[in-house]
Amino acid sequence: MKEINVTGQKREALGKKASKALRKEGLVPCNLYGLAEQDGKPVAKSFAIAMTELRKIIYTPHIYVINLNIDGESHTAILKEIQFHPVTDAVLHVDFLEVNDQKPITIGIPVKLTGLAQGVRDGGRMNLSIRKIDVTAPYQQIPEHLDIDVTALKIGKSIKVGELSFEGLEIATGKDVIVCSIKMTRAAMSAAANAQA
Repeated sequence: MKEINVTGQKREALGKKASKALRKEGLVPCNLYGLAEQDGKPVAKSFAIAMTELRKIIYTPHIYVINLNIDGESHTAILKEIQFHPVTDAVLHVDFLEVNDQKPITIGIPVKLTGLAQGVRDGGRMNLSIRKIDVTAPYQQIPEHLDIDVTALKIGKSIKVGELSFEGLEIATGKDVIVCSIKMTRAAMSAAANAQA
């Protein structure tokens, strides 16, 4: 996983009014859910990050280990959840999850198809059903993407999550979820019909 440095500042005032004021200043309210717990529930550390800083980690296909610096305190985290405004798509709130070497994390890793599928060579069309697969592992073992070789995939066939395995990673997405498949196209249908005629 790639690393990125992000700087934030602690939030003293909490609540809707304070959050609105922050957004007007170009800051986004954030929470860091760490290893600290109170009554068995994770305790959130409230802080704010400038939208210009967040842009680097939100609008990208990459997943990052984020070195968070909150008023001089260092935390290693991953992006957990982003809330967007339903109309304007502005970022309203971001949750981060603190990570360490001991505790495995579950995160969605982008899928990367490799090779030219036999079915595509035969005139079919590749259909990618899911863009990310959830995996569980210590964060240092998590790759930037999952390579899936589709060279042998034929028309009408698909690859399911249950058929995949990656060294050092435990797959958390359901086994029956289809990752990709090759659909018959009209061109391939007419070619098949002509071959039989």
